[in-house]
Amino acid sequence: MTTTYCTLFDSHYLTRGLALIQSLVDTGSPFKLYVFAMDATCAKILKSLTLESVCVYEANSFEDARLKQIRQERTEGEYCWTCTPVILEKCFDLDSSIEEVTYLDADLAFFERPDVLLEEFRKSKKSCLITEHRYTPRYDQTSTSGRFCVQFVTFRRNEAGLKILHRWKEQCLEWCFSRVEDGKFGDQKYLDQWPTDYPKDVHILQHLGGGVAPWNVQQYKISSGPMVQGAPLVFFHFHALRWQQDGSFLLCDGDYSLSRDCVNWIYQPYVQRLKSALVAVRKVNPQFNAGFHPNKNTFFQNLRKIPKRLYGAAKTLPA
Repeated sequence: MTTTYCTLFDSHYLTRGLALIQSLVDTGSPFKLYVFAMDATCAKILKSLTLESVCVYEANSFEDARLKQIRQERTEGEYCWTCTPVILEKCFDLDSSIEEVTYLDADLAFFERPDVLLEEFRKSKKSCLITEHRYTPRYDQTSTSGRFCVQFVTFRRNEAGLKILHRWKEQCLEWCFSRVEDGKFGDQKYLDQWPTDYPKDVHILQHLGGGVAPWNVQQYKISSGPMVQGAPLVFFHFHALRWQQDGSFLLCDGDYSLSRDCVNWIYQPYVQRLKSALVAVRKVNPQFNAGFHPNKNTFFQNLRKIPKRLYGAAKTLPA
């Protein structure tokens, strides 16, 4: 069975998007991915790469007058959040044979076939799949960022699934900002109400290997495979990773602690994917330089040249 996914990103996230695509390819699971490129440079490069199983659309393929006006009123990040439910609806419109679509954040990477997560969802007989943050207690941001993470969200083409999706879209069009206001935050806090509002229609992912991230990985034993608590890691969310202008990587721009095993088994392979993606992009556009951040003059940054065995403590990988 070919699984349908969608994602969106601009030039600043292009290498991450390509790393996501390659990770899906490497799992060996059949897929079709709709990528909505949020700027012209991103779209041109993606189309030049002629990626198998990937359909590239520009933002103007789904933007109507209302969205174009909203884009002027929100930051690019906020606008991308706004468009998440929009592109899910667009996928259903593009192909009437699609029965199910899963949205993926561009900074995810798969280490195992995602089929196991979707099989769990299908067995539930429900219409929508969402994933919890599962915060490590000391990093709990439920009150601000929400219980659930818009990172891997699936909708079925049925009455209940389309109803939830349409309501979410209208909410995001009305309000989607990077601030906490009246119980809202971005596109994300809306999901907190779904298990209450749609108890018969929303399934909360139970598989531990789906949704491991910097805000929860401290709770788990990570081992080769990679494995999380002895189960296969399906996908990891590389939130707040910074590729810096000197070529080094600040693995987590925040206070999250990462173990040596987490760095070795999860972050090291991902960094190599990013580097490979940049090589591919620069074959098309040698001047490409989007997505790099100014070097952070932090304690961790000063440890760039320490032995590799200590990277887990330093959270920084050299160029």
